[in-house]
Amino acid sequence: MSEGADDAGWDVEPGDVIEPLVQAVGRLLKVCREAADIPTAEFANIMGYGENMIRKMERGTRIPRPEFLDKADHVLKAQGHLRAFMEDMRKARYPKKVPELTQMEERAVEMLLYSSHNIHGLLQTPEYSRTLFEMRQPAHPEQVVKRETAARMARQAVFKRDPAPTISFVQEQVTLERPYGGKMVLRRQLEHLLEVTKLRSVTLQVMPTDLEEHAGTAGRIQVLKFADGTAIGRSAGAFNGRPVSSPRDLRILELRYGMIRAQALTPRESQAFIEQALGRL
Repeated sequence: MSEGADDAGWDVEPGDVIEPLVQAVGRLLKVCREAADIPTAEFANIMGYGENMIRKMERGTRIPRPEFLDKADHVLKAQGHLRAFMEDMRKARYPKKVPELTQMEERAVEMLLYSSHNIHGLLQTPEYSRTLFEMRQPAHPEQVVKRETAARMARQAVFKRDPAPTISFVQEQVTLERPYGGKMVLRRQLEHLLEVTKLRSVTLQVMPTDLEEHAGTAGRIQVLKFADGTAIGRSAGAFNGRPVSSPRDLRILELRYGMIRAQALTPRESQAFIEQALGRL
């Protein structure tokens, strides 16, 4: 198989916190391969990847996919030693900040989310998400764009939880009208929003542009509440953008979010707005 067809995992960024773990898994992979007395070229052929890709994983400069480790464990008769790292490598594929955010979203029983510049990450289609990462400056390498997009899509597993968390979204009107990536990308994004609004655990409201008063001028807001009664919140324009968890600070964010939600269109009006926006494309 040609090197360009290889898709066994992601490159490790030098200095990344997960680098030592990936290197340890790489050494284990090499030990298992050598114990099975299978040359690198033969192993690469069996696995369906380029020889150079196998060498990268064994050096710890490439994060192997969980399914790769699953198959390698069987091929090398590793008795579960490689499979034991499948979940670690799944998490290692995400950017540094994503695992912590994903874990918090997985624990949340309620989310309050206000977005002002683009569609919230939990609502994005792959095309829309990729477009946002491609537009960043300085430009991201293709590998980083793919990795960031995949990580963002993985977070959307939160909708499939049982029981599902209660999630309230408020989106600025402009985020539903700006054609990032072109009109077809926007059309698919709006269609996706309408599908998400069918979920009983989700409410989506649109904040009109023509309001004379707006409680969200300080920027986006995120509040996650957990089953034990604790919560964590963050706003771009409050507390220097740092996460907060004290009851006093959370009350401020919840007050702002409550006012934003009250000023926005109702969920039914918002659904009609999205349908009208689709009709104009």
